[in-house]
This record gives sequence, C-alpha cells and structure tokens, in this order.
Amino acid sequence: MATYTHHLPAWKREEVEGIVENAGRHELVGLVNIYGIPARQFQQIRRNLHGSAIVKVARNTLVEHAFNELGGYFINLNSHVSKYSALIFADGNPFKLFKALEQTKTKRAAKAGEITPEDIVVLAGPTSFKPGPIVGELQQAGIPAAIDGGKVKIKETKTVVKADQAVNKKQANVLAKLDIKPMPVGLSLLAVCYEGEIYLPDVLGVDEEAYKAQIILAALQGFNLAINAAIPTSCPQVTEAQIAKAVREARNLGVETPIYEPGVIEMIISKAYRQANALKA
Repeated sequence: MATYTHHLPAWKREEVEGIVENAGRHELVGLVNIYGIPARQFQQIRRNLHGSAIVKVARNTLVEHAFNELGGYFINLNSHVSKYSALIFADGNPFKLFKALEQTKTKRAAKAGEITPEDIVVLAGPTSFKPGPIVGELQQAGIPAAIDGGKVKIKETKTVVKADQAVNKKQANVLAKLDIKPMPVGLSLLAVCYEGEIYLPDVLGVDEEAYKAQIILAALQGFNLAINAAIPTSCPQVTEAQIAKAVREARNLGVETPIYEPGVIEMIISKAYRQANALKA
C-alpha cells in the first residue's frame, strides 16, 4: 500500500485499504450514480441490496488511490469516477447486477434544469384543477388547456419535453402539479469490472424478451437452412426432417416420372384416377 498511500493520513489509508479488501472479496467491482437520491431512500436501497451487493460512498481521491493500488484493468475505472459516484461490490455477473439495480428504481418529479431520459407526455383529458391561474401556467408550459364543465381540461395530448432535453422551471412546476414523475430514482450503474473486462450500461441493458426472440429466430433460420441445403448435422431433429423431406421428394418424383415401385404405384393410380375424373367432368 506504500506506493500510493504512504503520504496519506491514517484514516485515509484505512479507507483505501477497505476498498482494496472489498475488491479482493467480490467478483464485481463497479461505480454507481447516486445523484438525486434522497438520504432515506438511499438507505432503503442499501438495505434492499443487503446480502447481494455492498454500496459504499467514499471520496473520489481515495477511490482513485484504491484503483491505482489494485492496478490492471481497475485503473480504467478511474475515468468513470464522478462527483456523484459511489462504489458497489457484488458477486455473480454484471448483467444480473444491472437488472437488480434497475428493479430498485422508482420515479420522481423533474427539477428545473434536469435532462429527462424519456419523452414527457401529457395526455388529453380532464384534470382535478378548478378554474384559476393553473390554466395560464399550463399554457405557458406548452400544454393546451381550457375550462370545461367547471374543471380545467387539457385539450390535446402534448409532448412537453423530448428525451435528452432540459426541463425548464415552468414545465417543472406544472408537471409536479400534474403528478407526472419522469425522473428515475435509484442506483444507476456507471461501469463495472468483471473478469478483467469493463462493462458499461449500454452493453448490460439487454432486453431479455427481444434477445430471446432473436435466438429463437436464429434457431429457426438455421434449422430451415440445414434442411433446404441438405447440410448434415448432429441434431436428430434436423436429420429426421431431412429424411422426411427426401422421402416426400422421392415419392413426388416417382409419381411425376412415373416410376412403378411399391409405395409409389398406388399414388400413380390415384393421380390417374383424379385426372380421368377431371377429364370426364
């Protein structure tokens, strides 16, 4: 530890040593974004993850000292350390960790200046508001509103803020009054080390149903290719289908040629009978 921390006060060295020890005990070492999570909810998330993951808040400089001490691919994690990042230690694989963290998320109202991760859409229809200043507030936020039957009504469905755009103060105030909560609250995985590789959210955010559908489609296409191209495989289902296809094609060839062989001659006679009846008709 002397290489990077000999000049640090004792309490800071202990902090770095604790990070290094945790990294040695767990298969996954990563960083999560804790921005915007209220203290009470943060503690609840940590309790929910108890037994499956450890979340630790530490000074960025100490985190960087620890990653430098660990060396190797851990040093690459330094580029993902941010003002609002915290450490996470877990076992298993990064895909399961990403999914577990996503499941802990809830929604909250947007604050002025925040970037929304999704389109914020206000649906047309009646509201619970009585006539008053709220009509003007809605209109100033870009939401068409009017008085209808003694209540404020939103006249048409409107996308108030598009994804990856900032919410202004007027929009934030109105959306809060409408109880629209577009901002996810929870731990967002920034990066994680696993078996010598760094995994980022764009890789870990797999749509399981879509992925499963792609695998099924690939299997069907491979099955059809093997049968139609007569490619020998070790799969008994493919072999059975290939033999059945070959038998059908051989019988059809025997009928069309015609070839008078057992198992075919009956089909030749049947075909001739149908043709005779058609000619008669």
